[in-house]
Amino acid sequence: MSFIIKYLFFFIFMLLFAGCGESVSNLSYTTYHTSYGKINNSPSVHRATMRPYVVNGVRYYPTVVEVGTKYRGIASWYGPNFHGKKTSNGETYNMYEYTAAHKTLPMNTMVRVTNLNNGKSTVVRINDRGPFVGNRIIDLSYSAAKKIDMIKTGTAPVELEVLGFGGKVENLPGIPKRKVVLNNFAVQIGSFRRYQGAKITRDRNILVQGRYKAVIKKFYVDGLPLYRVWLTGFRSEKEARDFIAQGLYPGAFIIRNGND
Repeated sequence: MSFIIKYLFFFIFMLLFAGCGESVSNLSYTTYHTSYGKINNSPSVHRATMRPYVVNGVRYYPTVVEVGTKYRGIASWYGPNFHGKKTSNGETYNMYEYTAAHKTLPMNTMVRVTNLNNGKSTVVRINDRGPFVGNRIIDLSYSAAKKIDMIKTGTAPVELEVLGFGGKVENLPGIPKRKVVLNNFAVQIGSFRRYQGAKITRDRNILVQGRYKAVIKKFYVDGLPLYRVWLTGFRSEKEARDFIAQGLYPGAFIIRNGND
């Protein structure tokens, strides 16, 4: 009898634990996936991996989006041939972790991936660039692909949903999502740990070319404030790209701004 009671208590505890785990806001990647390597989340890596780049003659523009943004397309996966090699953000690829490659999302973006063929989903962290094949929108690690049952097929139609940034999940099932606006573009021209540095840059660029206004946006990275200076007022992604191409601000990149 005592064995049965102990078993029942254990079973109830596990149910409660599982129920709580999926409803906590701001859940970290390291909590969501207990098997993980060191996350490279430094500002210098962020700046480097947000610069436009060219692969096979195609130019890609890494872009910041809002939590709740969704995409649909084809997912693929990569495994043994890349295991142990460096990813785009300098980490070591581990096919048994829940990570993925995406062409434009910021490094350490948390993404829910749902296999549209069977409804199965998993959460991954972006730590690499790719895939650069056809219409594929994400390359999953072996473990992530296995979780949504696409190892045998190799590819699958999926829906991606952005859950958070910096290795943090901001939205899980049952948590309201922020409003998403994708037609208001900005260009980031600076990033500072101290507000004073951001203020100097903003004041020097308060109004650029008579139409682009500089603003300061406060974010938190690894628990510390980070002040980013954005030029706002771009009416399209093409307009923002053309502005960056002028070379006035080396290292500048496009932001999809849903807040202004």
